[in-house]
Amino acid sequence: MTDQNPEVLEYSAVALQVSVKGVNRCKDRESSRARIGENLKRIGEYTTAAAGFLKFFYGAPVRLVALPEYAVTGFPLKESPAEWRDRACLEQNGPEYEQLSRIAQSNNVFLSGNVYENDPKFPELYFQTCFIIGPNGNVILRYRRLTSCFEPTPHDVWDKYLDTYGAESIFPVARTEIGVLGTIASEEILYPEITRCVAMRGAEVILHPTSEPGSPEPTIKEICRRARAIENQVFVVAANTASIDDIPIPAHTCSAMSTIIDYNGRILCEAAQGGEAFNANAVVDVGALRRMRRRTAMANVMSRQPFQIYADSYAQFRYHEGNFLLRNGKVIEPPDRETFRRRQEANIERLVKAGLL
Repeated sequence: MTDQNPEVLEYSAVALQVSVKGVNRCKDRESSRARIGENLKRIGEYTTAAAGFLKFFYGAPVRLVALPEYAVTGFPLKESPAEWRDRACLEQNGPEYEQLSRIAQSNNVFLSGNVYENDPKFPELYFQTCFIIGPNGNVILRYRRLTSCFEPTPHDVWDKYLDTYGAESIFPVARTEIGVLGTIASEEILYPEITRCVAMRGAEVILHPTSEPGSPEPTIKEICRRARAIENQVFVVAANTASIDDIPIPAHTCSAMSTIIDYNGRILCEAAQGGEAFNANAVVDVGALRRMRRRTAMANVMSRQPFQIYADSYAQFRYHEGNFLLRNGKVIEPPDRETFRRRQEANIERLVKAGLL
């Protein structure tokens, strides 16, 4: 931290529940990019409104705004990898990131979200990427989703990815004046190890962009968000979609339950189903979290974690193998989704034979 960026350890955070118009029915790159621009424009307007209104309401400045999973494009359906790269994937220094940077700068917020992204070092692939943009407009964190049923991940080209970006790129955190920020994508909230690996690197606030079915009953992901908050002593800020429009799936299938959870697993706020909202907002007190983490107590579970005793088991058992999209050191374009399904079938068969499932 510097004197120019003094710590702000109590501030308002917003999990912005917004609708996305999918690009799947767009006929070409030009029309899909225009639709992405529409989605970004709406996000910018809502961010500005939230920053102004909530500062007035709470008196605590809005410093953190979280967006849902793939909030500017929707998700691929029948598109080939090449089509999706062309129609929906953002370039790392492209105009869409410039728009997102302007939103963060003009509102003096840290802006997080999730997009599909091209990588010039892996031109055959695209990655689902969580990002955090600082108030100066710079991308300060880029995290690539590590687990997916049907999309390429760094794990699928593991050896080459590590050679290219290094091990420090896998679970990045951003040390900022509003705390140490980390992020995970959607379904990854179900994997305790992913959040744990981010928390081990000092994360205090986990941003969780998601697009998931809401329910008045506790859902799997809702339960896991609370568990991850408790076991890692972190805040979880999870933004869900309000709807995904103009695709052949009912628009409100993935909606509601944008939420902020504190380090004791308490839900501080939660948005309802039915539309776009910034109702999922709360004052985040990172100072209180730090005091709790530094307190000698049985409840201070992270300080008592014997990580070394787990390491041998993780090293010994092979469940889901990496390098699926590497052939003799060369990256191949992802096959169709059926190939990913057959891969999982082979995993299950192997583990059953080994007596592990």
